[in-house]
Amino acid sequence: MPEQELMKRKTDIPAEEDGLQMLVVVDRVVDPYLVCFHEPTGFRAEQFRGLRNKLLVLNTDQAAKTLVVTSAIQGEGKSTTTLNLGIVMAELEDHQVLVAEFDFRRPSIERLLGLNPEPGLVELLHDGIGLERAIRPSGIPNLDILAAGARPSNPSELIASRRIDELLGELKEQYHYVLLDTPPVLPITDAGILSAKCDGTLLVVGLERAPRRMVREAIATLEDVGAILLGTFVTGVRGADPAADERYRYVESD
Repeated sequence: MPEQELMKRKTDIPAEEDGLQMLVVVDRVVDPYLVCFHEPTGFRAEQFRGLRNKLLVLNTDQAAKTLVVTSAIQGEGKSTTTLNLGIVMAELEDHQVLVAEFDFRRPSIERLLGLNPEPGLVELLHDGIGLERAIRPSGIPNLDILAAGARPSNPSELIASRRIDELLGELKEQYHYVLLDTPPVLPITDAGILSAKCDGTLLVVGLERAPRRMVREAIATLEDVGAILLGTFVTGVRGADPAADERYRYVESD
């Protein structure tokens, strides 16, 4: 098996054991911005756990949920936020989590995880392959991925198809949380369409990336289509880090 297909934090775990194929994650092929993988006990990983806990509080009935993660414009960190959130969601006891990539124009999930491209959502929707072939393990316990797959010629039509509603229902039967990584709101209509179909939407805001007027415009756009906006998650915040301010440090005693 090529090294790009392998993922796990320790490389001394065999790729095969008792005839079963194992997925092993190698640190160096996983994007450094996936802090919940590289630094699971670090300060930044704790911020994603804080986000996770706030979302759990909103889910009072503890039902399976579909959650759109988007941003106003490109480059605000929505894909890394989706994966980091998926990792900490998967830490919960008896929780199976899926990250589904609905950004057909700029797919990144496989690249961020260091995985080779394989058939995914496009083949599922367009070519009729089964869920069991389109969904695959991420290499992280209890976290699966449904990558975008091949580049479609009609991404907006795929997003608006009736099959999407059926698919989301099927996924909720298999997973506690389904996190949808979507294109940004302002350039593309896909996030709005999906937000209207899902149980909630999280807007990622890059602190030094998106002007306030664009954030306000994105919120208004989501509200206009009936999205349930659960809140915003700000990336790129400086200073609130133990490396910059020791008051944020919490060291275990001997």
